[in-house]
Amino acid sequence: MAIGGSAGSVQVIRQICRLLPADLHASVLIAVHVGAGNQNLLAGILDNGGPLPASTAVDGEPLREAAVYVAPADHYLVIDGRHIRLGRGPRENMARPAIDPLFRSAGISAGPGAIGVLLSGMLNDGASGLADLKRCGGVTVVQSPLDAIESEMPRTALLASDIDYRAPARDLATLLTRLVQEKPDPALTPPASIALEVAIAMGRPSNTPTVAQIADPVPLKCPGCGGTLSQIRRSPLRFRCQVGHGYTAEALAHEQEGSVDEAVRIAVRVIGERVVLMEKLALDALQTGRNATAATLRNALRNIGARRQC
Repeated sequence: MAIGGSAGSVQVIRQICRLLPADLHASVLIAVHVGAGNQNLLAGILDNGGPLPASTAVDGEPLREAAVYVAPADHYLVIDGRHIRLGRGPRENMARPAIDPLFRSAGISAGPGAIGVLLSGMLNDGASGLADLKRCGGVTVVQSPLDAIESEMPRTALLASDIDYRAPARDLATLLTRLVQEKPDPALTPPASIALEVAIAMGRPSNTPTVAQIADPVPLKCPGCGGTLSQIRRSPLRFRCQVGHGYTAEALAHEQEGSVDEAVRIAVRVIGERVVLMEKLALDALQTGRNATAATLRNALRNIGARRQC
């Protein structure tokens, strides 16, 4: 069982883990967008707050049923068969850990036995991973957007794929307990494109031929490294650069907006510094008897002032 969330999800995760049975026939893996110190704190809170032992995930440790594993800071948490793996590949949606790699790896490793749960959060990490988990035959669940503190993540997931279940926070533990007990459908062959993206999250070297297996170049630049972005061929709309940085369309737009704001601030600062320098040059020209130069500089200053008022 893979659970992902961001803003507003921690309280829901605590409630789920408190109500899951002590003899749960599944492992619970959690990826949450929180600060480095808070992630280790979350494992301790869950360990003390419910019947299931909880810990910060360790690379290579075997998965145990009726146990909770929380993604550590600055690492992707993924499932490799019956073991945990931690990766430090390029960031996805400006985040690491991120939810999408966990969901994809759960789908590959458990197939129809995988359960993906997306909770409250902003932007849309988790939506494409949940869609990929479903492509592998897994069961998908989202917190009801009307019940979530931040509805954007579950709402986007509902638009990105045909989600199997939606439920308010109070009903999720009961629903998940029932789903774990159900017999899964026959296994499917996971798409190679999903496995490739998990490998990138684990740190597999990525380059233009690698990304070309799953995406086509578009005239957009990666905000993270400046490289060319390629559009992933399967939905929902996403992009990767040659290095491997991944973005949903919304996350890319959000990052571009920040870049535009920064560029405007730099431009305003440079113009202000140029005005100061030209004023000093004009004063120096007057003091040294270079009246024509001073007049030219003053005229240039007036033109800059007129443009700044437009």
